[in-house]
Amino acid sequence: MDAELWQLALLTFAGLCAGVLNVMAGGGSLLSVPIMLFLGVPGPVANGTNRISIIAQNIVAVRTFFRRGFADFRLSLSLAAAATPGAILGALVGVRLDGVWFDRVLAAVMLGVLVLMQLPSKKRKDESAPLTRKKLILGHLLMFGAGCWGGFIQIGVGFILMPILHRVMGLDLVRTNMHKVFIALAYNLIAVVIFASMVSIHWQFGLALALGNSLGGYFGARFSVAGGDLWIRRVFTLVLLVFIAKLLLPLG
Repeated sequence: MDAELWQLALLTFAGLCAGVLNVMAGGGSLLSVPIMLFLGVPGPVANGTNRISIIAQNIVAVRTFFRRGFADFRLSLSLAAAATPGAILGALVGVRLDGVWFDRVLAAVMLGVLVLMQLPSKKRKDESAPLTRKKLILGHLLMFGAGCWGGFIQIGVGFILMPILHRVMGLDLVRTNMHKVFIALAYNLIAVVIFASMVSIHWQFGLALALGNSLGGYFGARFSVAGGDLWIRRVFTLVLLVFIAKLLLPLG
């Protein structure tokens, strides 16, 4: 399937918007994947092709966070290592995924996360204090489940990763996003290999999305650092509400 210029331009713009959303909150794949389906790409192919843009976006985002003084690669690597086995399992299932039957489940996940994120949390007395052993263990255990979802469909994985990092582990939202993009980068490197070995990845569409997502990842990381917790929370809540409505509207 040869791509036309307008299709590549559309996907690049969609990737730009998706990249900003993915870094600051999540749900960008709910924009890029449906557009590929609209362009005639089969579900499993769109699911795999989307991984190319996620990898490009998060390489740029990780680098941008690092250049602005936000990096903790030791913790990021251990969390990514916990998520990757789940992502492998999820990708082996997701490569056979077709249709939109998962919409109701995804909407329920987003609704639950929205409620969880709005609950008041106890302020840590010292934001620089090390994480407790209990929080570290629980966060790593939950990463396996997050990896399963990310490998399976990727759509909405940010809405799962953020509560684990922010609510369970107690990280501020800027550092939550810093770790989130690294984790997604790591497990998608494995997931895209699985998809590429079992379906025909649309490389032209993937590269067009990657260009847009890279720009979006750069701007999303900059906005995340500059805006801080309040701005991220506002974007996160708005994105959740929009996508919950999008998923549930066809059911009515």
